[in-house]
Amino acid sequence: MPVRIQEWMHFLRCLISVAALIVGFVHGAQAHSLEELDAMLQSDEKYFQQIDKPAPDFTLRTADGHMVRLADLRGKVVILHFIYTSCTDVCPLHAEKIAEIQKMVNGTPMKDQVTFVSITTDPTRDTPDVMRKYGPTHGLDPVNWAFLTTTQDQPEDATRTLAEAFGHKFTKTDDGIQAHGIVTHVIDKEGYWRANFHGLDFAPINLVTLVNALTNSIERPHHEQQEGWLAKLKNLF
Repeated sequence: MPVRIQEWMHFLRCLISVAALIVGFVHGAQAHSLEELDAMLQSDEKYFQQIDKPAPDFTLRTADGHMVRLADLRGKVVILHFIYTSCTDVCPLHAEKIAEIQKMVNGTPMKDQVTFVSITTDPTRDTPDVMRKYGPTHGLDPVNWAFLTTTQDQPEDATRTLAEAFGHKFTKTDDGIQAHGIVTHVIDKEGYWRANFHGLDFAPINLVTLVNALTNSIERPHHEQQEGWLAKLKNLF
């Protein structure tokens, strides 16, 4: 019985992912440019903010000591957010929201074109052992997710400074608590910062729709022939 329940859960997740992809294609069929899709999202999603500029550069490392630069992620759409593991308030909820979006994306062909990045703003307490446990605890799949921290030669506040470059502050208090907002950043394949989704109440499908557009290069000029969303969906099977 447990095996059959797992099979049904997997089947339901696949249905949800396909439904998300269909919605994304419908939006893509209606919008012939990212500007048009942005306009749709601005009318449908009050927590969406359009951005169009190069993303702040960074060089950080994983729990295993591997260096990761923003340039290393070129060719992937990047979903990036800042958290710290001792936060008992909104950070765990944010991580679980990202995990929900990751499941939707990873149930589609977009999986290999999208990378999810969490960056700690508390590198002193977020040791490699702590970082390794965080993903499994909150449902994040390491297949296309990375948890990054400062390098050994960077100052302790380097990632908080990076968060400021992305437009929001993590203000550290004497007791180690950090006052901060919640923002999910979307970066395109060329390293351009395309959007913010603020807070935790945005609809995951709206972020997935934007990711679908970015992975499918929706910004092609109007005179190029556009493949219909039904044809795209048929090509998946």
